[in-house]
Amino acid sequence: MQSRFFLSLFLLSGITCFSQPAISIKRASAPIVLDAQINEPDWQTAQVASQFHQFFPTDTILAKAQTEIRLTYDDHFIYIAAKMYNLSPRTYVTPSLRRDYRGEANDGVSVVFDTFKDKTNAFIFGVNPFGVQREGLVANGGGTGQNDFSLNWDNKWYSEAKIYEDCWIVEMAIPFKTLRFKENLTRWNVNFYRIDSQYAERSTWSPIPRNFDIVNLAFNKELIWDVPLQKPGANVSVIPYTALNSFRDFENGTPSETKVQAGGDAKIGIGPALNLDLTVNPDFSQVEVDEQVTNLDRFEIFFPERRQFFLENADLFANFGLEGTRPFFSRRIGIARDSSTGQNVQNTIYGGVRLSGKINNNTRVGILNMQGGEEPEINLPSTNYLVTTVQQKVWARSNIGFLFVNKQAFQDSIGGEFTRSPETYSRTAGVDFNLATRDNRWTGKAFYHHSFDETKNDSAFAYGGFLNFSVLKWNVSVLTRNVGANYNPEVGFVRRQDIRQLASTTWYNMYPARGRVQSHGPGFDFDMVGNETYGYLDWDYNFMYRIRWRSTAVFSMRLREEYTYLFDPFDPSGSGGLQLPSGTDYQNFVLIANYTSDARKRFFYNLSTRSGGYFNGSRANLTGIVTYRYQPWGFASLNFSYNGIRLPEPYNSSDLFLIGPRIDFTFSRKVFWTTFIQYNSQINNLNINSRFQWRFKPVSDLFIVYTDNYVAESFENGNVFRVGQPKNRALVLKLTYWLNL
Repeated sequence: MQSRFFLSLFLLSGITCFSQPAISIKRASAPIVLDAQINEPDWQTAQVASQFHQFFPTDTILAKAQTEIRLTYDDHFIYIAAKMYNLSPRTYVTPSLRRDYRGEANDGVSVVFDTFKDKTNAFIFGVNPFGVQREGLVANGGGTGQNDFSLNWDNKWYSEAKIYEDCWIVEMAIPFKTLRFKENLTRWNVNFYRIDSQYAERSTWSPIPRNFDIVNLAFNKELIWDVPLQKPGANVSVIPYTALNSFRDFENGTPSETKVQAGGDAKIGIGPALNLDLTVNPDFSQVEVDEQVTNLDRFEIFFPERRQFFLENADLFANFGLEGTRPFFSRRIGIARDSSTGQNVQNTIYGGVRLSGKINNNTRVGILNMQGGEEPEINLPSTNYLVTTVQQKVWARSNIGFLFVNKQAFQDSIGGEFTRSPETYSRTAGVDFNLATRDNRWTGKAFYHHSFDETKNDSAFAYGGFLNFSVLKWNVSVLTRNVGANYNPEVGFVRRQDIRQLASTTWYNMYPARGRVQSHGPGFDFDMVGNETYGYLDWDYNFMYRIRWRSTAVFSMRLREEYTYLFDPFDPSGSGGLQLPSGTDYQNFVLIANYTSDARKRFFYNLSTRSGGYFNGSRANLTGIVTYRYQPWGFASLNFSYNGIRLPEPYNSSDLFLIGPRIDFTFSRKVFWTTFIQYNSQINNLNINSRFQWRFKPVSDLFIVYTDNYVAESFENGNVFRVGQPKNRALVLKLTYWLNL
């Protein structure tokens, strides 16, 4: 036993001693050809990043499936060559041939460039064995849990991949103009990670503790350049579009309307670290439709931003505040609410400008200005939106951010004359402190925001924050917020006003040395919401347990006791029936559980339930998504949600269904077709969205998008589901082209 202990200690120290502290990169002496062969002389002399460490299922040994990375560059590109070894012949897993694959079970290799060496923001570029690309952005150090990793950002770069008997190889060429970096730097931070489906293994070149995210930037190593980097030259991209739109509104009986639109975007590099985005008459018709949800909540539902113009450096604008209390939400621009129906409608955007990036190693800035059009149908005048932010790095990985938002109409009334001082406006100002320690054990946030409008109300503030402590076996977080009764950032997203909240979550993690289970452990959390007028509005406490298998499957369960006080009347059946009166309160026990199966299988699924007591009755819920992958061409899936709500007379009981089959077929890495059908019994709506995309050149596309909405009869009294009259129908043909000047 003693000799085994010393042997283990020797092996562990060996791993530490031979771990590379950095990797060097030198200029290529001859052209690099992207053919996934790594046979150029410069690859043979390049330093090799090897000895990848496991991140999952454990983080204490070298990876079973090893990887080698080499780098070189020339005047225009940084080149990456990656060789992913296998221990035996095998097959690979991919969801499809569509760009921006994601998932813990999908094979792929990714490179993370922290070009400012601040361990706060980074670029990610990845390729899988089938040659499918993905690129994304990391914000807030990749470790605060605030949607820090996004694959929505797109840009132009090149790669080639090939599968061999004992390995697969990829070569990438990333233009310096695609990246943002500070001139004359000789060092970046970098990391590489690989996902291998055969062993359900995730591995990294620079070791990362498994209690953090694999994109965490705190542990990246240095990339050392042989000479200081210079500005890559003029960096201007123009992305014009033209679109043919045909639309018919059956509900209002209006005839078909066909119109031709033209507009476009431009990206201008202001030095190597700042980017100026311009847009004129933008059209977002090709953006994938939102997934519908059954709304049994008393508050507005959040849908994420998907429009490309708003995505680069999005964290500079979107991450102020906490989830559910955001002073700026970009979907308020170009999407207006019809106060008479409560429905969202598209609002024309005349144009906009956005400047974002770094002015030095420690300071980031963002300025957004957009002009919305007049919409007489919903009594909306032409409105200007201005957002300015500054983020200053402090300490090792923390920062302080300042935000100012101004929404201001340029007309006092519909059809009125232009004015610089309209009668109504909405402004928000605030400051956030984002904490991330050098070792990422402590992360957190503190913020204070204030909204201003012509009414000059008191209690127009929001403040709060969270603090998270994470080590291998323990994760503890505490959150608090206070939202004033009159806090009203009209360009933000605020679920609840006039509340005080205190919440905390604690997990204890155990890691078996052998067996199928990777980790498991109990947890406890509570959440209390109230105000001065009513006292407690909501509270809940939860006893939890979760299990993660080495196969990537995950199970979690919680037993909850919850309390709700209604300060406004509310119909919990979601059917428009008799409302429970205000001033009543309810206390119930609920079982919440979720299981995600092994996503490496062709057939996999996610199931969840939230069932038990519900206001003055009961609720049985089952929600999930079932997917079959016909690899590598795509997948077919079925999203579904059932809520069986039983309330005593005279209140309505209801059975609410949400069913959403999806077919995603990728004919190649350039031609894609997706059809998404959604039936929502709560609003008696059937939506069909079918989208064809041909990427004929990098980031240049032809889209054909068909959308249809029907009145749909629900499953009542044993009737068969039946589609009624159409509500509206649209067909869009759109062509975009990315042109580098």
